[in-house]
Amino acid sequence: MPAECFTCPASRCAKRRRSCSLRVPYKDGPATMKVLLLKDPKEDDDRGQDPYIRLSHPEGYGGLIFTSPRAVEAVKLCLEKANKTEAWETSLKEKWNSKSVYVVGNATASLVSKIGLDPEGENCGNAEKLAEYICSRESSALPLLFPCGNLKRETLPRMLKDKGVPMESITVYQTIPHPGIQGNLNSYYSQQGIPASITFFSPSGLSYSLKHIQELSGDSIDQIKFVAIGPTTARALAAQGLPVSCTAESPTPRALAAGIRTALQPHRC
Repeated sequence: MPAECFTCPASRCAKRRRSCSLRVPYKDGPATMKVLLLKDPKEDDDRGQDPYIRLSHPEGYGGLIFTSPRAVEAVKLCLEKANKTEAWETSLKEKWNSKSVYVVGNATASLVSKIGLDPEGENCGNAEKLAEYICSRESSALPLLFPCGNLKRETLPRMLKDKGVPMESITVYQTIPHPGIQGNLNSYYSQQGIPASITFFSPSGLSYSLKHIQELSGDSIDQIKFVAIGPTTARALAAQGLPVSCTAESPTPRALAAGIRTALQPHRC
């Protein structure tokens, strides 16, 4: 039987809310299993500081680092709002493409390609692996420019600093709790009951929703299989004392589906 999946936004980053159409085959058991995905919608309506000033001076940097789709979307939005799309297309894009543009994951790489840049490192599934990849290649004395969110983890900056790779961070978006998170979870639990599995896509999603999940689940929380999209989120779950039934091997729908499928089996991955 299939495991039905539902998405509940944990952070405010969109005007519209999306439901999940992912179905994870589950061979054993007569009933449909409920899977709750705590994932932010893709559209972003939050803005941080304007990155255009730094993006307009590629000669001062050795390259770019993007570790999330939101950072790319924020940069694109900046160019559009500042009416700098023409300048980007006619000169800046080419200048940045003469340098390295490092990314984490296929989703980020896809958006980077859409704004005309050539990404590399997309097969690195997390920030740690990307930092290792960058350190193995980077030799420029110029700093790498890292557009990021206000809740960025320090893993990548720390690893680059330890290896002597200069980097400058610039906050281009902010992550805040979605105003409807409690109501959405209440609605889900009242209609669907206790989920068999809950997947977290970020430490912030965990911190914004965990209290509500604990209150709604009660003693049944021990029955829930918790799945993480990557090692950073897995560590955040462990820090809250929650058992991690599985961590996706890479941040892709296929790998996540495989992880959820394994987590719902009698044995853990």
